[in-house]
Amino acid sequence: MTPAQFSQRPVEAIVIGASVGGVEALSVLLPALPAGFDASILIVLHLPREVPSMLVEIFRHKCALPVREAEDKEPVKPGTVYFAPSDYHLLVDEGPRVALSVDDPVNFSRPSIDVLFESAADIFAERLLGIVLTGASHDGARGLEAVYRAGGMTMVQEPESAQASLMPRSALQHVSVDCVLSLEQMAGQLRLLEKRSAG
Repeated sequence: MTPAQFSQRPVEAIVIGASVGGVEALSVLLPALPAGFDASILIVLHLPREVPSMLVEIFRHKCALPVREAEDKEPVKPGTVYFAPSDYHLLVDEGPRVALSVDDPVNFSRPSIDVLFESAADIFAERLLGIVLTGASHDGARGLEAVYRAGGMTMVQEPESAQASLMPRSALQHVSVDCVLSLEQMAGQLRLLEKRSAG
């Protein structure tokens, strides 16, 4: 997909999955999103279940957009970054609204990237962008396939540039993706979405 084709696609929500190296990767992507960016961003980052998430504190001061830990049943607002809380699956329900679940781990993970991506694909369909970043598991491949089958756009970090390449490699083995990019290239593509929404 060319930058021009990418920028012409309407995107209402972005779902991002990451594991090992994810804080560093998100520290490149999220600060690139300017104030006024109108897509919702929902993120699953694998963390130890017994440790409270500090992601909001880490990213609040790095981002122009508001950053929140997702709360059950709250509306999904445009231009807001939502992180899955520790030890809860993050889903998107009709509304769209956030849903949190303590169902069994998927791919040994709760929150699971697959669970978020599959539920968001059901709600946003072709208006969704799914992004799989660095990680050391297979989580995210099935979910990214759901995004693709729903008509959404798919993007994967170049495995060679990832701190842990297993997750992006697994996604590439399962899904026909639109873009395979470095973090810096991804940040540039996301800025194109902002120009489209502002124009």
